[in-house]
Amino acid sequence: MKRRQFLSTAGAGLAASAAVVAPAIAQSMPELKWRCTTSWPKSLDVPFSASETIAKYVAEATDNKFQIQPFAGGEIVPALQAVDAVSNSTVEMCHTAAYYFIGKDPTFALYCSVPFGLNSRQQNAWFQDHGGQDMLNEFGKKYNIYGIAGGNTGTQMGGWFRKEINNVEDLSGLKMRIGGWAGKTLSKLGVVPQQIAGGDIYPALEKGTIDATEWVGPYDDEKLGFYKVARYYYYPGWWEGGTALHFFINLDKWNALPKAYKSLLTLACGYANMDVQARYDARNPAAIKRLVANGTLLRPFSQAVMEACLKASNEVNAETSASNPDFKKIYDSQMDFRNDENLWWQIAEYSYETFMIRTRSKG
Repeated sequence: MKRRQFLSTAGAGLAASAAVVAPAIAQSMPELKWRCTTSWPKSLDVPFSASETIAKYVAEATDNKFQIQPFAGGEIVPALQAVDAVSNSTVEMCHTAAYYFIGKDPTFALYCSVPFGLNSRQQNAWFQDHGGQDMLNEFGKKYNIYGIAGGNTGTQMGGWFRKEINNVEDLSGLKMRIGGWAGKTLSKLGVVPQQIAGGDIYPALEKGTIDATEWVGPYDDEKLGFYKVARYYYYPGWWEGGTALHFFINLDKWNALPKAYKSLLTLACGYANMDVQARYDARNPAAIKRLVANGTLLRPFSQAVMEACLKASNEVNAETSASNPDFKKIYDSQMDFRNDENLWWQIAEYSYETFMIRTRSKG
């Protein structure tokens, strides 16, 4: 073959190859613009940062072809309607705490936190390496959603009270803002639970509409100003040993994503999952010092209160398991996992941390 003819033929072949490859690349990286509604005001920068984090990394990895725009609670839909907005395709995805939606099905609490349940590391282990996220996503099909863990608060505080809680009787008649499944437990002890979005809690506490509230921990609670209207700050938040936040994606939208975009979004959510707890762990120590300096009175729940709450929690979960097969299946998996995990933690993590806390410098 003559040189000129060879080059001509080769050039045609390369052009044909490019013509085939270009559409393939375009198909695998389409231009998409999604909206992510959240259950947080922007002032709560740690939970809100999760949606900003995934938006940043997904956009950078796709040269801005896949864009996700975060919205604070109330900007598109109210904070406590985030899952509905995803389920009915008002938005493509949301970031929220799934236990806000136990009115639909109590199984939603198991995405997030149940009293005396898994801590944050145990949750991640159950999600990732014990089939937990797969079980939850099978359940999520009923609501046209696909979930990916997207942050954790760690063990929360036990909340702000206008009066001391010295015994179980002090809980009776207390109007308390408390999210999720814990309200069911506390109602057995006479508490009147209230579900109020984060941005609306302070006015309710200030006006006396509620007598007590819980949110997350020192960093967020300081921002929300609870210490100004309630002096007693209790611990631990036995109802939230680890509160997992989730990104929920409309299932049809998820299934339609190219494989590369699914991988990128999963990886970005994984980073956000780590980042949220890192931010809380880094910021809570200084915040608790500031709160105490401003007159906050730290109090532990008594052993009697803790044991009464555990008994009530076990009753609630047994009653729910008896009537809800989805809840029973997933709850039993979590509790079996918790028992094995706590055995391991008793040997290593707990003994190490107990020693370190006893011997830490008081300077």
